[in-house]
Amino acid sequence: MTVRIFNNEMSIIILPLNSKLEQKIKRHRLEKQFNKQLKLLSQNPKHPSLHVELLEPKSCGIYSLRMNIKFRALFIFRDDKKAIEILNITVHYK
Repeated sequence: MTVRIFNNEMSIIILPLNSKLEQKIKRHRLEKQFNKQLKLLSQNPKHPSLHVELLEPKSCGIYSLRMNIKFRALFIFRDDKKAIEILNITVHYK
């Protein structure tokens, strides 16, 4: 399912997750946190509580956002930043 969010000037589409990613989210019981962060991301990718970072090498254009203290979601902007694709959920160590 594609999520379309309309606000003042732009519509950001979150592309559908693949089945492996959906299973990973369920396995780690991240559904509630993931949905909350996805909603924030679709409304405002620069929202402070997302802690969005551009990962190295920056030329690849892969970003991460904080789901909680342990997990991060990796994503890219597609089609001139009008669509976001979630690539993976990873463990984040500090």
